[in-house]
Amino acid sequence: MHIRAATYLFVVFLGLIAISCSQEETLPTPTPSPTRPSILLVTLDTTRADSVGFECDAVETPALQALAARGMRFSQGWTTAPMTLPAHTSILTGLYPSEHGIHENSRFLDDQQVLLADRLRDGGYRTAAFISGYPLKRRFGLARGFDHYDDDLGKGNTERLAGPTTERALDYLASNTDGPLFIWVHYYDPHEPYEPPEPFRSRYPSSPYLGEIASMDHELGRLIEAFERRNQGQGSRIVVVGDHGEGLGDHGETLHGNLLYQEVMRVPLILAGTGIPKAHVETAVSTRHIFDTILGWAGLGGGFDLANATPEIVLAEALKPYLQYGWQPQVMAVSGSTKIIQSGETEVYDLQSDPSESVDLSSSVAIDPEITKAINAYSLPALDDTPSSGHLDQEAREQLASLGYIGWEGSPAVRDNAPNPKDMTHIFADLDAGSALFVRKDYEASITTFENVLAEDPENLMVTIRLAVAHSIIGNEKRAMQLFESARQIQPNSIDLKLYLAMHHFRFQRWELAGPLFEDVLDAAPRRLPALEALARIREKEDRLDDAARLIKRTIALKERPEAEWARLGELEMAMGNTPAAIHAFENARDLQAQAFEHTLELGVLYLAAGRPAPAAEALDLVPPDHPGYTMALFKRAQAAVLLGEPDWRERVRFASDRADPNLRRMIEREPLFQGVPRQ
Repeated sequence: MHIRAATYLFVVFLGLIAISCSQEETLPTPTPSPTRPSILLVTLDTTRADSVGFECDAVETPALQALAARGMRFSQGWTTAPMTLPAHTSILTGLYPSEHGIHENSRFLDDQQVLLADRLRDGGYRTAAFISGYPLKRRFGLARGFDHYDDDLGKGNTERLAGPTTERALDYLASNTDGPLFIWVHYYDPHEPYEPPEPFRSRYPSSPYLGEIASMDHELGRLIEAFERRNQGQGSRIVVVGDHGEGLGDHGETLHGNLLYQEVMRVPLILAGTGIPKAHVETAVSTRHIFDTILGWAGLGGGFDLANATPEIVLAEALKPYLQYGWQPQVMAVSGSTKIIQSGETEVYDLQSDPSESVDLSSSVAIDPEITKAINAYSLPALDDTPSSGHLDQEAREQLASLGYIGWEGSPAVRDNAPNPKDMTHIFADLDAGSALFVRKDYEASITTFENVLAEDPENLMVTIRLAVAHSIIGNEKRAMQLFESARQIQPNSIDLKLYLAMHHFRFQRWELAGPLFEDVLDAAPRRLPALEALARIREKEDRLDDAARLIKRTIALKERPEAEWARLGELEMAMGNTPAAIHAFENARDLQAQAFEHTLELGVLYLAAGRPAPAAEALDLVPPDHPGYTMALFKRAQAAVLLGEPDWRERVRFASDRADPNLRRMIEREPLFQGVPRQ
């Protein structure tokens, strides 16, 4: 879908467009590196351009300032989207979100999309990445092409401080001393919550956000020093760039992701290293051109080179409110000092005279037709598209929620009266808070918050359905059904409505109503984990074990750590008498669960049934005495002892018999393997 061309009836503001489109800087020409340089890409999460030392007197960032002083600093570097994953995907693909398809966090990049690391590794570079935030975990698709992708944040953690990330990168640099290297280091510190380590917490008591940036800058200095020392005499190039900014209350946005103003879209951007001249570049550029710039440095082609930036129309989007709530889509264009935001209505700003974007000139200027053409050509996803996040598990949702990223897996209703996000800033906080409470399973608290949102935005499908679910979970069945009916009135064919209504019926054990709805959901969205998991349970209750097993296998293929599903599959295969398949499933569960694996008895029994007494004995020895099936484990272990010819097999038989209940004792007495063993 494309944004419709609006009819612009504006009075010409003389000189504005001419000034913004005609100025072209003459940039010094970079000197070619004598050898293929090693390349360092550093991305600074949630870092405003006006919150680093060369634009802000309130913070000390000596590493960034030193790098900018000897390299090229861009004062109009623009991200493609104010969210971590889409912004980084643009950097690593060279594409706008409309082209690579990632518009929000918690989405999954197409496996066929070519990435920067793919090209560099194929071109002879060793590639390594060090990630500090959950939105860039390898599961989302950016790890392809990296020989080493360190996204180990620690068990249960959603982020890693710059210090530990830097240490990992320094260790890698120390052990990889030869040949051209591409290394990407991602720092997440300035992201909310703002909790800088000491001494930066004490230095910035009134602005912990700036404290986070100062702390990050300290680690950046260590990283750059080690990187350049490693590459002395070999040539090196460095890119440091913010992925997006932070609202901090400007234009009514506290965090980021909802709007397109300077504070979240303009980011620091610096190029430095061997052959890069000193320059302050005022040309507006997109961070997506980092892709081509680095390829050019590596001698692998490339297109738009930031070091030789020429004026262009820079585009960007903020589609979270559109995709989550059904509000107006937002696209922006920057050309020279002119900035346009299109979101149902048009805003026009002169960034040179009004960098805070406080005076909308839309009623007094005419817009360059080329800018209008570029905005209207920007492709938007249709609201009935099935999102690519259908296989996020609960753990992933909770981890994203802890970072303020509350993804909605569904599609909102298409509305004729869709509000402009800039007019809804007063409910941003309640939307985020209610969604976070919902994902964290504090349903009663989420109800109060969502009711406030619904009073302001009564056609918000996401909020209506989540309210219905919250009432369902706490047992308010009547209110839940009223809200599900309200959701049906908003969007009758919503797959998400069917999913959550099915879950409602499932919760109240109305299998005959839930089953067909889950089937409809999976026909339209085969990767929806809740539907797969719940329908598998229903098929088990219907004694359709083969169907249940097939559904669990589909679940396993989608989950990052499906240890519980492997164990369930093992139980089902065992119940159906499929011994090899059951062994395979339990072994996978054991490998994933390690010490937490609780099916050693079943695995031991299966090994015996398969004629494998040695692994059976190993498994059965792990059954603890407090296990409900411990006496059965003793019986089976005695069988394994006989088959293995262990010298103490008679003692094992007697030990099992002594502790058995009457029924099991009779089994032991009749066991052919035990004939001739005296009983006490």
